[in-house]
Amino acid sequence: MSARRSPVSRPVMIRRAVARDAKRLTRLVRGSGAYQGKYAAAVAGYRVGPDYIEAHRTFVAVGADRQGERVLGFYSLVLAPPELDLLFVADEAQGRGIGRLLVAHMQAEARAAGLDRVKVVSHRPAEDFYHRVGAVRTGTAFANPPAVPWDRPEFEFRIPAQ
Repeated sequence: MSARRSPVSRPVMIRRAVARDAKRLTRLVRGSGAYQGKYAAAVAGYRVGPDYIEAHRTFVAVGADRQGERVLGFYSLVLAPPELDLLFVADEAQGRGIGRLLVAHMQAEARAAGLDRVKVVSHRPAEDFYHRVGAVRTGTAFANPPAVPWDRPEFEFRIPAQ
């Protein structure tokens, strides 16, 4: 577990997700403000299950609040083929550096796993975020109706060896 401070000065911990996180992660995905309007169908029935958490390197950013541990965001790194499969930050936590912390953590995990690059198929509204955190645009993932009826930008994080 690594402790990091957010720009808001509250400690943010990034830890490995466990099965009991599944419902909270599913709620975070389904409730994302970035997936409203025409994008809502993409996450309406989405589920992050315990089986998914066990199968992939899934990590959560958590902060403490009055009720205990609060999930601020999470990501999932798939090793083969290398892909950042999911990255979500809670709407109320956006703009506080949580996404940047998660990306830095993902890059360290990828490096530790011996990866030299990690692909990302982005959601169009997240495109600017990926540019800001150092991902390089590599192409376009074309629409695949009915599941995904729009083209999506593809990015790549290049993971330098230490």
